[in-house]
Amino acid sequence: MSVFTLSQSDKEAALLPELASLTEHHRSRCAPYDRILSAQGYAKASDISELPWLPVRLFKTLELKSIPDDEVFKTLTSSGTTGDVSKIYLDKAAAAEQQRRLAATVQTVLGPKRLPMILVDTRAMLKDRKSFSARGAGVLGMSTFGRDHVWALDLDGHVDLAALRGFLDKHGDQPFLIFGFTFLVWLHLYEVAKANGLDLSNGILIHSGGWKKLVDQAVSPVVFRERLAEVGLTRVHNYYGMVEQIGTIFLEGPDGGSLYCPDFADVVIRDPETWAELPPGQPGLIEVVSTLPTSYPGHVLLTEDLGVLDGIDDGAWPGKRFSVLGRLPRAEARGCSDTYREAA
Repeated sequence: MSVFTLSQSDKEAALLPELASLTEHHRSRCAPYDRILSAQGYAKASDISELPWLPVRLFKTLELKSIPDDEVFKTLTSSGTTGDVSKIYLDKAAAAEQQRRLAATVQTVLGPKRLPMILVDTRAMLKDRKSFSARGAGVLGMSTFGRDHVWALDLDGHVDLAALRGFLDKHGDQPFLIFGFTFLVWLHLYEVAKANGLDLSNGILIHSGGWKKLVDQAVSPVVFRERLAEVGLTRVHNYYGMVEQIGTIFLEGPDGGSLYCPDFADVVIRDPETWAELPPGQPGLIEVVSTLPTSYPGHVLLTEDLGVLDGIDDGAWPGKRFSVLGRLPRAEARGCSDTYREAA
């Protein structure tokens, strides 16, 4: 069942009361959040764009949670490169719901059956099951949608060509799932497949993050897709998401290019100087909203990413569609795969 069904007007009508209720929920359970809202003079929102947002960076400096310490089931950390990381606290209910909604989102393009799966990463990152990095959380979360998993990298971070060949010999003649962060897919799957004649034509790739390094190599999203097609990989879906709203991903549609908002989430593009909401075609800062953060006040977040609305109710799926243009200048460089260090 698709989670890309609501027109923008229907979505806003459904989301506003739920997000407003979440705001009050967190305000009553998270003292720092209450103080922030009080300082802003926030009382009530009549539109999603009027809901009080938190800068995503705030999770690096404040402990923001709406559950007592003894209910913390899992702690997630972001992939910042400066030493400061966000900490996100989940109770069992929040962890279960984010996984359920992530599954519903991904199954829109995969279907309900678990497919054989290549993970373009190393299992070495999953050492601590209680506290994950954003990269580890992403890999573990996505791994549940596959079966007969093979890791493309060994424990030292080197390509395991024998494992890839064995997987393709067994599963390559049927649909299979590939997941990895964008830079790792480029370096450790595309280049390896091209050099060794691997056929990925039955693969469905879901990937995210790591565009900064590809831009440094002059690899645009368009070139990325074109090159993957050279090794047979044509079913490709990028997504945009972050550990601060774990479980919510904005998925590239079947027509490619734009990212779409699932029914339980939305985006607002804001002018970085006036904070006013911007119409389609005008680039600004991306604000992400989601009903999933119930254990911490992360339901309305202003990111440090620049984006632009490509359209509303005029794409393959209804609602807003948008593109990510890059990081705000001088913002901390981060990204799940941008923190990757190749083994010496």
